[in-house]
Amino acid sequence: MKIAIPVDKGSRPTAVCASFGRAPYFLFYESETGESTFVENMALNSPGGAGIKAAQLIADNQARAVLTPRCGENAAQVLQSSGIQLYKTSSASVEESIENFLSGELAPLDTIHAGFHHGGD
Repeated sequence: MKIAIPVDKGSRPTAVCASFGRAPYFLFYESETGESTFVENMALNSPGGAGIKAAQLIADNQARAVLTPRCGENAAQVLQSSGIQLYKTSSASVEESIENFLSGELAPLDTIHAGFHHGGD
């Protein structure tokens, strides 16, 4: 299963980014092979719609799950309509977040915020 995580840097070590749509990079982790790929988030500096563009990037890369501390409602709608499940990270550690997900310890992200419209998320 391919997992997407918003991260601060495009290489390891890195931390889970607190912002979904404005994360500088996304880490795509393939659980079957342990392979990791970093993709730059081109929506980072968008004047608006960053969360939607970031969600589309994740869908285009065929992730099936997103591990994130938070997500705006517009991005969540794009992800969920693509069949991508959202899980709430409990740590800034990428490795710990992946381990917790694979062992079934991460809860679904069920608190979706309204987003920061007009230049925010």
